[in-house]
Amino acid sequence: MADESDFPVRLADAEVLQKMQAGGLVIYMRHGPTDTTQPDQVPEVDLEDCSTQRPLTSEGVEIARQAGQAMRAANIPIGKILVSPMCRTRESAEAAFDQPYTVDKGLMYTAHMTSNQKGFALETINRLLSAPVEAGTNRMLVGHAPNIMDAMGYFPTPEGAVLIFRPRGSEGYEYIATITPELWSELVP
Repeated sequence: MADESDFPVRLADAEVLQKMQAGGLVIYMRHGPTDTTQPDQVPEVDLEDCSTQRPLTSEGVEIARQAGQAMRAANIPIGKILVSPMCRTRESAEAAFDQPYTVDKGLMYTAHMTSNQKGFALETINRLLSAPVEAGTNRMLVGHAPNIMDAMGYFPTPEGAVLIFRPRGSEGYEYIATITPELWSELVP
């Protein structure tokens, strides 16, 4: 894997927005900003008890809300939404989207996992980024930066960044672009 500073990040533009409007893509949203003074209580993280997890900040909720609002304003069709079981990702999905989501344990935060434990998460992210998406809709994933780093050597920053992928089935997936939180206002004025 390449050093993250070597990863060729491409910021989204109007052409990428048009591709998103057409559908058939995978959109991966990193949860919004969190309070790093309250880290996950590893190994005692309880997925049902948000007090054991690094929390989303009010800014994080607002950034997720704005991303969802921008996607709706741009008429980007969102189909199935799959979310990590961590509270910060569920709260980001709830702030961004006005439709139900499904928790997928395969999107679990990988930073505290051993290499053996990461196998299932890596298999899940690769499958979800590669599997074809029905035309006219996009698959939405809400997850964590370490999972993307593990899959493709890119640690997306800042929190709240949105990555766009074209699924290629058995050939994997293609990274298209990143939308940082502040870029939404330029793409969708």
